[in-house]
Amino acid sequence: MRVTIEYMKFRKATEKDIPIIVEMIADDALGKKRENFQTPLPPEYLQAFFKIESDKNQELVVVEDESSEIIGTLQLSFIQYLTYRGGVRAQIEAVRIKKDKRGLGIGKKMFEWAIKRAKERKAHVLQLTTDKKRPKAIKFYNDLGFVKSHEGMKMHFNDN
Repeated sequence: MRVTIEYMKFRKATEKDIPIIVEMIADDALGKKRENFQTPLPPEYLQAFFKIESDKNQELVVVEDESSEIIGTLQLSFIQYLTYRGGVRAQIEAVRIKKDKRGLGIGKKMFEWAIKRAKERKAHVLQLTTDKKRPKAIKFYNDLGFVKSHEGMKMHFNDN
């Protein structure tokens, strides 16, 4: 029998949540290579948090279960641009679920919430990128209705 999480509370992340968020971001094969989760956290994480917190077009969100344990996180960015008649594009990033809570339907509920939130903010599209080394994530996004519409490219400026 598969257990599901029925109660989930979505809220804006606070400074005290940052260690838990960074731990989730670092808790996979790719995250281990690029993140630096330790106690205390390196100051760059809190500096980034304060920039995110001060920007009305950034929403760093945590998801809690019925016992107020943080079980997931995501970041939504709202990008104003001129195309699409001055449209707003929502970008979802850093979607993570605690390792021991994966496979319980949390990710689907998180995306349902993010889709609703993007619509509330009048975005005309919700987009994401994912590493090609994450085939399970790609299938999950396809199953949610996301389609491969563009070819993404990146240029990294350091070794991180």
